[in-house]
Amino acid sequence: MKNCLIVDDSRVVRSVAKKIIQDLGFQTNEAENGLTAFTYCQTSMPDVILLDWNMPEQSGIDFLRDLRKSPGGDKPIVIFCTTENDLNFIVEALESGANEYIMKPFDLEIVKTKFKQVGLLPS
Repeated sequence: MKNCLIVDDSRVVRSVAKKIIQDLGFQTNEAENGLTAFTYCQTSMPDVILLDWNMPEQSGIDFLRDLRKSPGGDKPIVIFCTTENDLNFIVEALESGANEYIMKPFDLEIVKTKFKQVGLLPS
């Protein structure tokens, strides 16, 4: 079973995402910021990371840049899930190594569609 790391400083968002992603057949783990997520990835690299942008301690974009430079950090599929909807943010995320981008609020259909687009689920 594939593993998804949900990285968001909001416990509510992590809870909603966890339910959706588990319903799609993935195991889940959670981190409340980029530093915690990076530590997790050093011990157990997930298959996919659902990543918020604005978090305390370390932002999602800084985490992504550190992840992509680390051993094995090129492997996970990273999907930003954020309220940042400016085109500059989306471009920066994709140029930094994100595979996709989801706008909050999200639901099962949105996540399912994005997971299909990046090859995590059959089309």
